[in-house]
Amino acid sequence: MADYKNTLNLTDTPFPMRGDLAKREPQWVADWQEKKLYEQIREASKGRPRFVLHDGPPYANGDIHIGHAVNKILKDIIVRSKTLAGFDAPYVPGWDCHGLPIEHQIEKLHGKHIAGDKVRALCRSFAAEQVERQKKDFIRLGILGEWDNPYLTMAFKTEADEIRSLGKILEKGYLYQGLKPVNWCLDCGSALAEAEVEHEDKNSPAIDVAFEVHPNHAEKVAKAFGLTHLRAPAFAVIWTTTPWTLPANEAVSIHPEFDYDLIETPKGTLILVHELADACLQRYALAGTVIGSAKGAALEHVLLKHPFQERDVAIICGPHVTLEAGTGLVHTAPAHGADDYQIGKTYGLPVVNPVGDDGKFLANTPALSVSPLAGKTVWEANPLVLQELEARGRLLKMERITHSYPHCWRHKTPIIFRATTQWFVGMDHKDKEDAATLRWIAERAVDETQFFPAWGRARLEAMIKTRPDWCVSRQRNWGVPIPFFLHRETGTLHPRTPELIEAVALRVEQAGIEAWFSLDPRELLGDDIDHYRKMSDTLDVWFDSGVTHASVLRGSHQTELCYPADLYLEGSDQHRGWFQSSLLTGCAIDGRAPYKALLTHGFVVDGKGLKMSKSKGNVIAPQKVSDTLGADILRLWTAATDYSGELSISDEILKRVVESYRRMRNTLRFLLANTSDFEVGKDLLPSDQWLEIDRYALAMTRQMQAQCEADYGKYEFHRVVQALQTFCSEDLGGFYLDILKDRLYTAAADSAARRSAQSALWHITQAFVKLLAPILSFTAEEVWKTLTRKTESVMLQTWQELPAPADEALLLDKWGKIRLYRAEVTRALEELRVAGLIGSSLQAEVRIHTDGEKYDILASLGDDLRFVLICSKTSLVRSAEEKLECSALSHAKCGRCWHVREDVGQDPEHPEICKRCVSNLHGQGESRACA
Repeated sequence: MADYKNTLNLTDTPFPMRGDLAKREPQWVADWQEKKLYEQIREASKGRPRFVLHDGPPYANGDIHIGHAVNKILKDIIVRSKTLAGFDAPYVPGWDCHGLPIEHQIEKLHGKHIAGDKVRALCRSFAAEQVERQKKDFIRLGILGEWDNPYLTMAFKTEADEIRSLGKILEKGYLYQGLKPVNWCLDCGSALAEAEVEHEDKNSPAIDVAFEVHPNHAEKVAKAFGLTHLRAPAFAVIWTTTPWTLPANEAVSIHPEFDYDLIETPKGTLILVHELADACLQRYALAGTVIGSAKGAALEHVLLKHPFQERDVAIICGPHVTLEAGTGLVHTAPAHGADDYQIGKTYGLPVVNPVGDDGKFLANTPALSVSPLAGKTVWEANPLVLQELEARGRLLKMERITHSYPHCWRHKTPIIFRATTQWFVGMDHKDKEDAATLRWIAERAVDETQFFPAWGRARLEAMIKTRPDWCVSRQRNWGVPIPFFLHRETGTLHPRTPELIEAVALRVEQAGIEAWFSLDPRELLGDDIDHYRKMSDTLDVWFDSGVTHASVLRGSHQTELCYPADLYLEGSDQHRGWFQSSLLTGCAIDGRAPYKALLTHGFVVDGKGLKMSKSKGNVIAPQKVSDTLGADILRLWTAATDYSGELSISDEILKRVVESYRRMRNTLRFLLANTSDFEVGKDLLPSDQWLEIDRYALAMTRQMQAQCEADYGKYEFHRVVQALQTFCSEDLGGFYLDILKDRLYTAAADSAARRSAQSALWHITQAFVKLLAPILSFTAEEVWKTLTRKTESVMLQTWQELPAPADEALLLDKWGKIRLYRAEVTRALEELRVAGLIGSSLQAEVRIHTDGEKYDILASLGDDLRFVLICSKTSLVRSAEEKLECSALSHAKCGRCWHVREDVGQDPEHPEICKRCVSNLHGQGESRACA
């Protein structure tokens, strides 16, 4: 029997079946760097519309984790897709370099009590090392960007521009100095920003404390409750979980509209809110009789005796009082709480803070009868206060509870609220009566911002609506200074402050922040040195990154970017972090957000939805994935996952991603192999000369590309991946390519039928690889090099311009129906095969009885119907009765095309093949109309 294999068009490709990504990707990275691919893209993109994604800077401390990888890959997908969509999309990566975490690392490595200038030098060096380590890992992920010239918040020019931004916010009237309670970490020894606080469970003593009504006000209380007099001393009862704050108590707050009961008990007459009274009495194990009720407003200004200090405090009214827990009366210490401070301002209460920076009570703190508080930490003070209350008969109940409590996100330790003199960006502060508040401007800016996904808007709106003033000062060494000179007696700013800020900025521009700390004030102040002191506070690190819109987008970076940025993209925690600090500084300086749109992605969890931690052993390191499976697998997982929620990853999930990648790679290999002998210049046919099924494949590709382009535009990358996977497996592998194989392999090599198919495949491959390029950055370059036989990058291209078939709509409709009919036949043939009646569908005959549109559509295919159905013989019978018959053929099998045909051997010179193959080999070649 003759071997006809060599007569088939079994073309090959150097594109290997196995990607071997982990081994080959590093060489591609080196190649891109050597050829300066990013710079080539910038040059090719000149003159296009600009699109700028401003990089939220990761912190320069520690190796990157999977969350970093997701963030940077998403950014790279966007930048690449915008480039291919015809934009000039530069990407300047950045790093956050100042702040306590780095200073804390230096303390761990070199010890505490190091001179400030030495700390700054060590921090600068440490941050630079961390940047280089992280940069290497980001580059390995296939991220294209300006890696040789990233922005660093510790760059001298950036530090100087940050100082200038502070000066502009001061000039606009939003910056002020104030004594008010702030989040204070005892371990940091510094104020914390809202974004540096996280809530964890804490076990605390919950106490109910009786404040006795001053005897001189007993009559006023009796009258408020509709009584002529009180038969026993009355007590306003508060509930708190922070006994240590009672020395700073200045009032007891009630809600003016709540109903309060006056209840006689064996332990005195108690004032409790009506809704919680029964629960309170049960907690105190007391029986009681209600002898009167009154609105909270009726008790305003009633004087109470402090439970253990010889002074009086008043009842005041506040809308912050709730019915969630406690007694409906709130212990109020303006030095130790935001609500307390605000209501205290309304009533003119003093802000007395007896606690020092180290969390210990100051030397002048009044002593308790049981023990002195001075020198004790706030946590040591709790049991002492309890003892004092017990001794004075003012403790009604103490029980330990576990509740949510603010902690430092670095040290994971409980923080306290303490009043200190700090610098604040005021949300409602304004120098002029007719000026807009920062809160109002920020709320308008949120309205004008586009959100991906849409739920981000409500989250940011809620935070802006309720957020307190932003404390921007810190008491650390490693940070951009607040370069102010304050009057030694009044604390007011030097009258030449704007001029002095620029003078300092110029020095910092030349020598970094060290220029401020080493500055002799006499150089700038002259004789004023006796009246003004130089500040040593530094700026909150969130201010550093928050003003990069001013220092990077239109300031210190050599690459020309634009303001505002088109997009900021970060994790969902950044609604209270970078998104917000950027919004507030942008609104304070420019009256608008520094971005047009915000994209939020979720956090990465393991396959069971659990947070990743080393102790659980469920950490997936991006470095390991790149070194074992390849960065393209990590990129494909990132793109395929709906980032609007949590992103699940595990070894099992990655295995499924690998299988998905292999299917796409195999499809790409088929496309490349079957166009390997195709010369575009001489072989490409105009689409109006193609077979109908090829024009349909083109229409199908155009439809898929349009959908992918739209999904890229909406940043819905998981939909892009779904579309590409469906196109590979169903549209190509399960339909078009399955039908096409016969024509590609058996038709004459340069026949119109084969060139029609190859023309379609060339366009399909061009479109497909470009759509893949933002996601599979390495694989796409490999495909492009094989397809074009050139070394230039696919990233120098734009989306494929696919020709539009004149009858596109008709083709999509007609062939969509043919695919449905074909599916019915495929199922019937599979039943034959399972029954053992045929080995393959080419051993079968299909008879279709039908009428109407279905008959007309199938009849239009003529003899090509058998190629569409992948069987050797078809019969179409017009009949009102719908019927499908499949049966095995008994003819010989063609030794070349494997069709079972009655004409096999009819040519005596070629007894082993069918007449069609004889014609394709030795005659004029077959004539194909549709398929």
